[in-house]
Amino acid sequence: MNDKPPFPGDDPFVDSPLVDSHCHLDFPDFQGDLPGLIERARRAGVTRMVTICTRLRQEPAIRAIAEAHEGVFYAAGTHPMQAAEEPMASVDQLVALSAHPKFVGIGETGLDYHYSADSAALQKESLAIHIEAARRTRLPLIIHSRDADADMADILIREHAAGAFGCVMHCYSSGAELARTALDLGFYLSMSGIAAFPRSAEIRAIFAAAPPDRVLVETDAPFLAPPPHRGKRNEPAFVAHTARVGAEVLGMSPRDFAALTSANFDRLFTKAARTAPSRSGRQE
Repeated sequence: MNDKPPFPGDDPFVDSPLVDSHCHLDFPDFQGDLPGLIERARRAGVTRMVTICTRLRQEPAIRAIAEAHEGVFYAAGTHPMQAAEEPMASVDQLVALSAHPKFVGIGETGLDYHYSADSAALQKESLAIHIEAARRTRLPLIIHSRDADADMADILIREHAAGAFGCVMHCYSSGAELARTALDLGFYLSMSGIAAFPRSAEIRAIFAAAPPDRVLVETDAPFLAPPPHRGKRNEPAFVAHTARVGAEVLGMSPRDFAALTSANFDRLFTKAARTAPSRSGRQE
């Protein structure tokens, strides 16, 4: 009997291209394994991915990963949990980084009161800077929000009224009210492996109620691996498992869900939409 979890590349679902809209390919978990990881992603039908910089001093390394691999794009910002440890970013700094052709988003930024409530003031200051950079560059803001629903909703409403910007609420696992606020502002919700966990019925209900054209899918690799890999290192190939759950939640076929989330990604991440690599990694 074979107890090895199924690999997405062996699943007929991969006939449709997928996008992993949020991962962290620079993390030590992937050291020495990037070529294999990207090849496994291709086999699983993942033709594009966005690797996220969470500390701006690490931006050159993340940029180099994107430059070295077709279909890999990147975004940069200061993660809220690092807001008290890192130098405060400037709008000009973020705008300058955005000139790179593979730089496609601002962040991740946001608020995290679960572990870092003591730095809330710094997190809010950092978030405001990232929002202004998103306005100036017309690139989407990538938001991390944890245990900060009320403050996050207030800031997003106020800032959007002061000047529109695009946004994705990445790895969405907050409440229904914040989801409604984000969707009312025209933002996107991104589904991670959390939505595939058995006890995540409330999160699945939030996605089921969302407009389908506002849903993305991601891994947040190396974190939050979906079943059947839960508890292990996550990687972009495993977005296929989460996408299968997403298809069930939205009541559509896996092929249609892949096409939907890819189109949604292109609509939000317009710079990445200009290149559509094949599953072999070659430009089409």
